[in-house]
Amino acid sequence: MIIDCHGHYTTAPPQLQRFRDDQLARLRDPTRPPATLGAISDGEIRESIEQHQLRVLRERGGDVMVFSPKASGMEHHVPDSDTAAAWARASNDLVHRVTELFPETFAGVCQLPQTPDGALGPVIAELRRCVEDLGFVGCNLNPDPSGGHWTSSPLTDESWFPLYETMIELDVPAMIHVSSSCNPNFHTLGAHYLNADTSVFMQFVQGDLFARFPELRFVIPHGGGAVPYHWGRYQGLATRLGRPPIEQHVMNNVFFDTAVYHQPGIELLTRVVGIDNLLFASEMLGAVRGDNPDTGSGWDDTLRYLEAVDLTPDERKRIYEANALRVYPRLAARLTG
Repeated sequence: MIIDCHGHYTTAPPQLQRFRDDQLARLRDPTRPPATLGAISDGEIRESIEQHQLRVLRERGGDVMVFSPKASGMEHHVPDSDTAAAWARASNDLVHRVTELFPETFAGVCQLPQTPDGALGPVIAELRRCVEDLGFVGCNLNPDPSGGHWTSSPLTDESWFPLYETMIELDVPAMIHVSSSCNPNFHTLGAHYLNADTSVFMQFVQGDLFARFPELRFVIPHGGGAVPYHWGRYQGLATRLGRPPIEQHVMNNVFFDTAVYHQPGIELLTRVVGIDNLLFASEMLGAVRGDNPDTGSGWDDTLRYLEAVDLTPDERKRIYEANALRVYPRLAARLTG
């Protein structure tokens, strides 16, 4: 079985975006009526999935996708808490409908209603709702709700601890995933996403989060940003800062996905990070769409890259399936059910 741990609903019916546009318009003009989500039929959801993620997943040989709302659309920089809660609920409910229509293929991961002030009450409530009521298997956690200005405390700060305690109680991991950038210095897809992946890894190196919470599990997407390429730098910094070796200090709790869009990058990832800390992912129909003119295949067809790497059958199984089931135990239970 091949499990893609990184999928987003980038093809949602247009009613969802109209709802969001109406929300933002009302924040600018409070005299406008409250935003309401227009009716979306099962047929519209089926078409949005069957012609896109499901079609591509099947064409490339995948079986299951861990599926969440569109990452750049989370827009946690919008400060109004009620708006954030309503937007997360609408987005998550639509993902839930996908998982109900295609239960053998899609498993939900939730958007959290984060805001720049860092309030966790609504975040924890939505996480509980999605896991306990909707059967979701994880969440996306934004380490920078300000949208590229980094006003939040590091993920190792105790202000995040109530969320971590809930994650452990529910036995779910978080994928580290920022949303859109409000800082013109950082392109959302080419800089902000990768900056966050890299920055959070260094936060984990500097802190002692996993000594406090040894059961926490995080997935850093996009191949870990710059981390694998600079592995020796992080090993050296850990020594210089008096931290234990990163293999012991961080990598029992942190996993990288394989959403890396060229062959040398995938090969580096498998050699440096190691098989047990890699989860197959494509982030298909996301940041990089279309075909690579040099290969004629999709930039985000990461399975093709991995198939070209010299791996044993057991190593492939761990990357494609076993590691994901270990990191997402609720996914394992869902597939068994």
